[in-house]
Amino acid sequence: MNKARGKVGAVRALGAMSGTSLDGVDAAVVETDGRQILRFGDSAYRPYTEGERKLLRAALGKWSGPEVHAAEDLVTRAHAELLSEFEDVELIGFHGQTLAHEPRGKGTLQVGDGEGLAVALGVPVVWDFRSDDVAMGGEGAPLAPFFHFACAKYVGATAPLCFLNLGGVGNLTYVDPSFDGPEAPGALLAFDTGPANAPIDDLVQARLGLPMDRDGALARQGTVETGALELFLAEPYFNRLPPKSLDRNDFAEMIGLVKELSDADAVATLTGMSAAGVVQGMEHCPRSPARVLVTGGGRKNPVLMEMLRVAMDCPVDPVEAVGLDGDMLEAQAFAYLAVRVARGMPTSCPGTTGVKALVGGGTVSRVSQGAPR
Repeated sequence: MNKARGKVGAVRALGAMSGTSLDGVDAAVVETDGRQILRFGDSAYRPYTEGERKLLRAALGKWSGPEVHAAEDLVTRAHAELLSEFEDVELIGFHGQTLAHEPRGKGTLQVGDGEGLAVALGVPVVWDFRSDDVAMGGEGAPLAPFFHFACAKYVGATAPLCFLNLGGVGNLTYVDPSFDGPEAPGALLAFDTGPANAPIDDLVQARLGLPMDRDGALARQGTVETGALELFLAEPYFNRLPPKSLDRNDFAEMIGLVKELSDADAVATLTGMSAAGVVQGMEHCPRSPARVLVTGGGRKNPVLMEMLRVAMDCPVDPVEAVGLDGDMLEAQAFAYLAVRVARGMPTSCPGTTGVKALVGGGTVSRVSQGAPR
């Protein structure tokens, strides 16, 4: 029997995330009953090598072909290496690596063999979290909001607040913790704000061979080109009402807007664009939040954080300010969501992905069956 389904109380679940920043695999344990977070457990990180990042970059935007197969093999192997380090785990939530996301077109593609992981690790694996949501008319993203709601309850929040994830793409979750559960209309609103770290990383990689603008060092030396910023904000995406989502490469033309600028000015401008997308997105919040809690790699960029603080009329802090782990929050989210899927609970709703009805997306691969449910 699947322990997560048969057990009434808390489950010790392990979540894993490989994000659009392509930096590596995060893994973290959460003890949860699928509603409340009872305890956060151990975590670990497995970085991708430069060669592995190059292989993944070659597969971005592709739906099939040898590059996609190579990426899937890499993602599965890297996760197996990292997840095998954990003991006494009852269930695994495996997100995989997003290569392409076109919810109003071809769908969404996260590579990684969840069935193979279940067999290799001897633990049931929940995977392919997004496809059911997209099939029912949703955006398939963002998927962390139900977990963000649980986090707001965990830290004792009483007033509306926002969780802002600044990974490769930025996404925002508005949480009203006065509601009993995340499914309630008005409890959540979530959407992608725009590109975050991805275009900055791509530019410094192409120009300087660096993986990122560490500590915002280049951005601090540059000046934001306001003309390029205005062109960026004129994109139709920003006029769309949420829920809405993006693919990592949807704003690839951002690089073109800054191609004539110096390295420092180009990075400063891309950083300004990332902040501006968030500020635009805040206008969609039903009520002014009491604070914004930032997770993901962008919270470590002091220039980006300062831009957000200057532009907003509420405190903007890293999630560590309330005792959460901004490096592991997404991995923890998929541990939490895995328990919900295994117990037949919804993982997204109209307010988070625009899906037509509550949906619990995900495939469960059980060790005894060796095949998805």
